[in-house]
Amino acid sequence: MARPRKISDDELMAACGRAIGRYGPGFTLAQVAAEAGVAVGTVAGRFGSKRNLLLAMMTAGADGMAPWLREAAAGLAPLDAIRTTMLVSGEGVADPATTSNHLGQLGVDLADPELRAGFARMRAGVREVLAELFAAADLPGAPPPTQAARIIAAMAHGALMDWALDPSGEFAEILATDLDAILNTWR
Repeated sequence: MARPRKISDDELMAACGRAIGRYGPGFTLAQVAAEAGVAVGTVAGRFGSKRNLLLAMMTAGADGMAPWLREAAAGLAPLDAIRTTMLVSGEGVADPATTSNHLGQLGVDLADPELRAGFARMRAGVREVLAELFAAADLPGAPPPTQAARIIAAMAHGALMDWALDPSGEFAEILATDLDAILNTWR
């Protein structure tokens, strides 16, 4: 009989996210294990390799993105929902070094076709939810919903990179101000 797991895959993936934030693309399974408070063998036995751990994280992230954003938008007026979905996607962004390490990992991940495909699925989930919200928003000055979704998603993701390069101010405030500037022109 197998021993019961003391730590879930989700907890190990969260520890991996923290390790990436702390160490960047050169993170190791040992660092993930240390973040999780488990033996390296636990992480290696569960995922086999760093790449497999990243693929598991990508799959979970892609599968959960649209439901997570829909939950954040639930019950809000469409324009407030658009703003909120983009703001929650930037939650936890406070430290430029951590953000830079995650962006560095993104650069490495994009060179791997499977991880790149996972990011594409994640981005598709963001755009899908935003397009639904734009379709319901009735903004006379806005482009068609799919284009508006692409513009807002690209602006938010670009704002993150811009902030990582010049972290003056709080990212959440900067993103909110930028979102309001665009959304108000489309009313």
